Amino acid sequence: MMIVIALLAIIAAIAAPNFQTYMAQRRLNGAARQVMTDLMDARMKAVSENNQFKVFFLDTHQYKVLDDENNNGTEDTGETSVTKDIQSDYPGVTLSASAHPIFYPRGTAWGTTVTLTNTSGSKSVSVSTAGRVKIQ
Repeated sequence: MMIVIALLAIIAAIAAPNFQTYMAQRRLNGAARQVMTDLMDARMKAVSENNQFKVFFLDTHQYKVLDDENNNGTEDTGETSVTKDIQSDYPGVTLSASAHPIFYPRGTAWGTTVTLTNTSGSKSVSVSTAGRVKIQ
């Protein structure tokens, strides 16, 4: 019995670092998918509601999706917005963006690239001027 417990302890000690690397990769992939989904949702709502949606990247882990009803690019009284924090679901992942994307009612966009980073590396989510959102 002691030999079996010792073997299990050795196997667990070998597997633990690999598991932590695996979890960091999963968190990065999950955060990239979350940002991509929110950007695609903003595009879909811009088309269906026939007004602009703008995404503001507030800091290294928060972003805000604004329903810009008067299409002036700023948040005014009465306009709805949703703030998302990727650190709550994906700890250790940070983000940075080259610009704040705007999605127009025709499905086009003012493009940007969002870079997500953690200990396992980085992923990019790009928004093209045609409105396509993809993970690179």
